[in-house]
Amino acid sequence: MSLEARAVARWVRVSPRKMRLVADMVKGSDVRSAVNMLHFSTKASSEPIEKTIRSALANLMLSDEAAKLDPSAVYIKEIRVDEGPTLHRWRSRAMGRATKIRKRTSHLTVVVAAKSSV
Repeated sequence: MSLEARAVARWVRVSPRKMRLVADMVKGSDVRSAVNMLHFSTKASSEPIEKTIRSALANLMLSDEAAKLDPSAVYIKEIRVDEGPTLHRWRSRAMGRATKIRKRTSHLTVVVAAKSSV
């Protein structure tokens, strides 16, 4: 059985489509290089993804089995971006009309695991 931990960020105010672009960039890589890539990325969704990865790593390090685990031996096993609820707003338009503005949200799930030394 491999050591793994997860962290979930819900109701993030970034659309899932934009967040998946950044999530696919770091999927499967080790945590240290992923956090480094995200820290210097200019995309707005890189900040909540980086915070969630750091939280998942902290959750892994809190377990008793991972007390002597090297943080550089941890990789992103799964990163999933799901669609959250959409906030509906209205914008005034010409001739008394109104158009709908959809403010989309995302739910982000990150699972990190230790590389097996077998």
